[in-house]
Order: sequence, then structure tokens, then C-alpha cells
Amino acid sequence: MTDKPLLILIAGPCRSGTDGDPQAMAANLTRLETAARPVFAAGHLQVIGEWTALPVLRSAGAGPTDPLADQVLYPAAGRPLAQCDAVLRLPGESAGAGQDVATARRRGLPVHHDAAEIPRRTPQETM
Repeated sequence: MTDKPLLILIAGPCRSGTDGDPQAMAANLTRLETAARPVFAAGHLQVIGEWTALPVLRSAGAGPTDPLADQVLYPAAGRPLAQCDAVLRLPGESAGAGQDVATARRRGLPVHHDAAEIPRRTPQETM
């Protein structure tokens, strides 16, 4: 149990394994976003790197398969990770999520593989 809300990066595949298929990437993003609710329900704040990267790409007239994406997607996750208290790593091959986990471990942050591993906040806020 913890008394302060944690900032938790949710890391997992977004572009990986999609061959650039926008529907497959959207399904991966939905899977990342679905993991946000249990983090929030435990009393914490969740962040997903794509939430910060995609607006940057769109504002540059680019998308997740554009060459610019490699310059934006990884740093967009890495920057909030500098403020995070933990990582929730979802299953699936992902170079970016692998980098996030490696960075978290170097910083001594916990890496959870299931939302049930995340300590609940007390006192629990209502949803």
C-alpha cells in the first residue's frame, strides 16, 4: 500500500507486429488504454507514451509509420518515464517497451507485468 498516487507508464506494443497496418496499431493502442483503468482504480495516474507522441506527429503532418515517428515515439515515452514511479509492461514484442523497461530498471523503478502487482493507494479515492 502507498499513500501517494504513483505515476505509472504503461508500456507495450503499438507499432510492433503490425506491418504498418493502421487498424492493428489502433487495436494495440486500445489494449494499452484498456490497461489504464486498473492503474487508475488502484489510485494512481497512468501515462502511455503514444498519448504524448501522436499529437506531436499529427502536428508535423506525420503518422506512426512516417520516418519522423522513430524520432518522436521513443523520446515521447522516455520523457514522461523520467517522472514515473513504475512501469506496467504489457505482453508482446516491442522495442520501445523494451527500452522503457531497461530505463526503468536502470533507475531502480519497479516493473510490473500485471496490474494486480501494483500497490493500491490508501486512502483510496473514489472513481
